[in-house]
Amino acid sequence: MKILVTLLVYGALSAVSGQQTCLLGKHHKASPSAEIGAKECVLYAESSCCYANFTEKLSHSPIIEVDNYYWNRCGNLSKACEAYIKKTECFYQCSPLAAHWIHPNMSFAIEHVPLCQSFCDSWFEACRSDLVCARNWLFDWIVDENGNHCKNECIPYHQMYANGTDLCQTAWGASFEVSSSACHCLDMTETDRNVIKYILGQENSEESDEQEACKPRLQKLQEQDEKEEAEND
Repeated sequence: MKILVTLLVYGALSAVSGQQTCLLGKHHKASPSAEIGAKECVLYAESSCCYANFTEKLSHSPIIEVDNYYWNRCGNLSKACEAYIKKTECFYQCSPLAAHWIHPNMSFAIEHVPLCQSFCDSWFEACRSDLVCARNWLFDWIVDENGNHCKNECIPYHQMYANGTDLCQTAWGASFEVSSSACHCLDMTETDRNVIKYILGQENSEESDEQEACKPRLQKLQEQDEKEEAEND
């Protein structure tokens, strides 16, 4: 949970680039390379923008603090909620895909990364009963030498955010946005590798290419729909 105040993310949508590079954040490499000893963020270990020693900071649960940014200002997170915040942290710190949405004015930041609606909804459900005191995690803190401190009362996620869309498009400022397409989006899984290839080449792609790129994701969504229908019968 440390995209931190360094992600001052607002402004126009940045152009998507095909270059394999990394953001210029505190823990970022100059270019992605394999990290055999990664403790967390293993999704990106084959081509990682962060070093293994950073992932060690995310390998213990509950996570209390990462680089003077405290995750427990309203109490320890539930494991389910913590897992989703790890996913966003791993993406920012370690994914070689993140630089495709580099902020045009700040090379350490991202903006408008398209997230899947299903990912945002699941994140919201995982955290709905956890407590939070900052609606915007980049700015809504009192920050001093002892880290970030609440300036508002702690309330449940489901009171702070209306739904998954509100959570994804508010918590990290303009870092993320919810995509209307089940394929033109990231869900922090291995499927993202194929999806990014589609996104980068979409001008010359057809709908069938999009569906092929995220076939496992579409199958999973279909299975979920069928399960819900069976439960409602």
